[in-house]
Amino acid sequence: MRTPEVAVPVDPPHACPLCPRLVAYRAANAAAHPDWFNGPAPSFGDENARLLIAGLAPGRQGANRTGRPFTGDHAGVLLYDTLRKTGFATGRYDPDGRDDLKLVDCMISNAVRCAPPGNKPETSEENNCRQFVTARIAALPRLKVIVTLGDVARRSLLKALGLKASAGLPGHGTEFGAGPYVVLNSYHCSRLNTNTGRLTPQMFEAVFERAKTLLDR
Repeated sequence: MRTPEVAVPVDPPHACPLCPRLVAYRAANAAAHPDWFNGPAPSFGDENARLLIAGLAPGRQGANRTGRPFTGDHAGVLLYDTLRKTGFATGRYDPDGRDDLKLVDCMISNAVRCAPPGNKPETSEENNCRQFVTARIAALPRLKVIVTLGDVARRSLLKALGLKASAGLPGHGTEFGAGPYVVLNSYHCSRLNTNTGRLTPQMFEAVFERAKTLLDR
């Protein structure tokens, strides 16, 4: 008798056991900061979004603390400011998540949902979490454009789509087809990239302006 297939949820459970290293790190953070979220950060945004933003992993004091992607760390300041400027978000952004921020035609999700030590997930952890990325994509019926933040996120996204990691060009501002979607790659909006000038607000905004153009076709 064939065992019926069980649908994969779009987000892992709060006590997800799949990655021992991340589980241990999560437990250590929970012991030190029991008032933090300390779990896999769920996706955030519009369930009918045509734009998906794919990050890599939550920051320890960012989404691991607040429970919302890119909320509480430096990267979120530029990301949410840019989304508001380009019409993909409304409301006020607060780094503690105490705001009325709302995404418009846009959703944000990460390749790895739990904060990794040193902000560096291992390949096995990307592999374990990929099922949730695939499920998240499948649950967006109007999805057309995906913005990847950084080349690691780009490679992980391509694998989630069943493609080779080398299927799309790396680098900021690259654009390519991936199955039914158009992928735009950006440098990650991290403090390192913005402080060194590798990524400027103008460069970042241009990616989302291009996403708007593609969605309006």
